[in-house]
Amino acid sequence: MQSTLGVGFLGAGPVTQAIHLPAMARLTDHFTVRHVNDVDAAVAQGVAGNAGTAYSTSLEALLDDPRVDVVAICSPHAYHAEQAIAACRAGKKAVLCEKPLAMSAAEAALIATVSAETGVPVLVGAMHTFDPGWRAAVASWGDLPATSHTIRSSVVLPPNARFEDLATEVISRAAFPAVDVSDVEVRASMVHAGVMGLAVHDLPLIRSLLPRYDDLRVLCADLLTPFGYRILMVAGGKVIELHAVMSQTWQPSWVLEAYADDQVLHTEFTPSYVHAGSAVSTLTTAGSARVFGPSRANGYEAEWLELAAVVRGEVAPPDLDGLVDDLQFTVAVADAAADAVRTLAKTEAAA
Repeated sequence: MQSTLGVGFLGAGPVTQAIHLPAMARLTDHFTVRHVNDVDAAVAQGVAGNAGTAYSTSLEALLDDPRVDVVAICSPHAYHAEQAIAACRAGKKAVLCEKPLAMSAAEAALIATVSAETGVPVLVGAMHTFDPGWRAAVASWGDLPATSHTIRSSVVLPPNARFEDLATEVISRAAFPAVDVSDVEVRASMVHAGVMGLAVHDLPLIRSLLPRYDDLRVLCADLLTPFGYRILMVAGGKVIELHAVMSQTWQPSWVLEAYADDQVLHTEFTPSYVHAGSAVSTLTTAGSARVFGPSRANGYEAEWLELAAVVRGEVAPPDLDGLVDDLQFTVAVADAAADAVRTLAKTEAAA
């Protein structure tokens, strides 16, 4: 039997604690947690203690640990590119980088270049792209990418903390400071962050349904309170609606839909931080409804299992150009949506 792959986590916040460590606990035939790193020594020590492994507060300490085969980047978005490149140059066997891969197309392209030069595969932890319920629908949707005309992503969630607390006892979660949403630049920044942090889950899926996006136009965008966004855009001849809101009371819902004249795709994903099996996808035509899922494994497990298969040479590494294109699309949507928020504010002020 092959030995397990040693995993080191860069960043020990809620994503590591409530998402990846529970996944690791279900995949002990493939992985062993070897190192936990965080700039906050108390958090790093506490999480490592719960996981029964080593901890550190410096990037170099984790990369120098010979027991770490795979680096999982779960740090704030701004550090993803730097850390992914460093992990590749350290000669690790693979990198799993939480979404987004980077904060600009240039950063993503540099990661792809270094990955190719070093031979270290990089996977992006966009769990919906790995979800068995989604992938089964993709394999059966026929000409939907060519024939669909409307795509809609709708997300309604309570604040992440509620799901984090259900998944595990998260160590040292600081509350977000209050912001002045009457400031247009604050609203634009929050919508931009919403795209990069939340819509990013579904944007690679949406891109796979588009023939092109160089003609992307955001028609309108605005911030939904207490946090969320409403974005209407067109790209590749299709109408795309993005809606997300966080609420203390509404029932969670995460749905992605694509409509053609003769077929509809309806996919219901489990909310982030919830380990409850795969998505359920339904492809409906005038004469049939085919249902895919739920599978026992969720997207988090599926992405880790694919990484293990890549390292062991059982499947090909992900297409680096595709990952860069996903990031470029996400940044283009985020930038255009933020600009649309500013335009709306100017229009309202002039009215």
